[in-house]
Amino acid sequence: MGDLGEGLSHYHKQGFCSFHTPGHKGRQEFFNDFDFVSFDLTELPGLDMLHSPSGIIAKALKKAAEIFGAEETFFLVNGGTVGNQAMFLALKDTADKRVVVERSCHRSVMSALVLSGLKPDYVMPIVHPDFNLSLGINLEKQKILWHEVSACHVTYPSYYGTAFDLSGLLTERMNSGSKSPILVDQAHGSHYLSELFPTSALKLGADLVLNSCHKTLSSLTQSAMLHVQGTRISRTRLKQSLELLQSSSPSYLLMSSLERAGELALELWRWESLKEEVDDLHRKVGTCFRILSSKDVGTFGIHAVDWSKILINTRPLGVSAPRCVEYLRADFGIEPELWDEENILFMLGIGNTPEDVRLLTKGLESLRDFASSLAFSESKKRWERVQGKIPTLPNPVLSPRDAFFARKRKIPLKESLGHIIGETISLYPPGIPAVVMGEEMTYEALCMLLASKEGQWQGWDGFESQTIWIVEGD
Repeated sequence: MGDLGEGLSHYHKQGFCSFHTPGHKGRQEFFNDFDFVSFDLTELPGLDMLHSPSGIIAKALKKAAEIFGAEETFFLVNGGTVGNQAMFLALKDTADKRVVVERSCHRSVMSALVLSGLKPDYVMPIVHPDFNLSLGINLEKQKILWHEVSACHVTYPSYYGTAFDLSGLLTERMNSGSKSPILVDQAHGSHYLSELFPTSALKLGADLVLNSCHKTLSSLTQSAMLHVQGTRISRTRLKQSLELLQSSSPSYLLMSSLERAGELALELWRWESLKEEVDDLHRKVGTCFRILSSKDVGTFGIHAVDWSKILINTRPLGVSAPRCVEYLRADFGIEPELWDEENILFMLGIGNTPEDVRLLTKGLESLRDFASSLAFSESKKRWERVQGKIPTLPNPVLSPRDAFFARKRKIPLKESLGHIIGETISLYPPGIPAVVMGEEMTYEALCMLLASKEGQWQGWDGFESQTIWIVEGD
């Protein structure tokens, strides 16, 4: 076995309790009748074709559309990323128009701008002061000129489980008389199929909706669905876009896992048992941590909160989030989805059990009881906030596509103020861009990047050397 295989085997043997993706949480019960080797097939007689389905794949797609409430559903084998990209390539009447994009979107939306050549009009999120994260949007203060845009792309819910007023956005579009489609990245809300959760974007009336089913449901990693309804999106262009972007040798393992995930998504008892334990967690440790909850609805642009995303801020405890994660991993085998200097996100999926949530509650109670000793063991230097997470919107000099194809040169990061940025830089997870290629480097954005001493950056080629690509001749 090679290094990669050894690494996977070693991690599995540690037996961590998963509060991260994928949603199946490694539970065999979701794949009991899957023969992974025998099912790894290609488009053979009787097995249909993903890009021209008429047999068993067509039947699976039809059933999935019925389950999720779509007129038509497409299976994605290149992840949710390809869904966001196809949304933009499927748009028509884009000449001399722009597209509204939520600035706190996933970086795949920026790649969609590069591929489509569309220019963005950004909607800025609201930073929640307690968490220092972008959790909401107030669209009443950011009016959309509907007749001047090709489409509006939004994220619902956010990575952290907060949802803005999508119903209000759809009503605003209707009142304007616009035919511009509303595209929704509902990657983290594939499980929104009952009153236990916020209303799905499809049910509210969105035109195109992306579900990354592997995040919270039981499908395999890299599998997703794209749902469409109404007449604002050309089905022909959408199919052509997906054929252009996706593999011509699709994985039947991924597709069959999507079919199964849709069927199992209707087993609501799994979620009901989890919610009872999450409510108990809030009662037991909600006073020592700042935990995002339904009480936050109506504040800072938050219209709804998904309880299955447990976001805690550790500042009231006096211990940094990384130190808390070390403690939870070492003493309780708890593996969170992500953390920064002051927040930890625990993500539930359909594969979690009530026992998992009880273990998390026990770990957080222990963390509370030993907080003073943990704080003492940390460096005396207190952690500092990088205020805002998403800097004030810079001046977009070039479109992302023009910047991508422009000639570039690399310079020291500290000398980049005022230059046109030549790469899109995101902290991953969650993958929200801090700066986007084609924009002018601002003082605020530069200070944020210079203050970033560690982290998992995507798109920053010169992080180690503290250099950055800029557009040549700007």
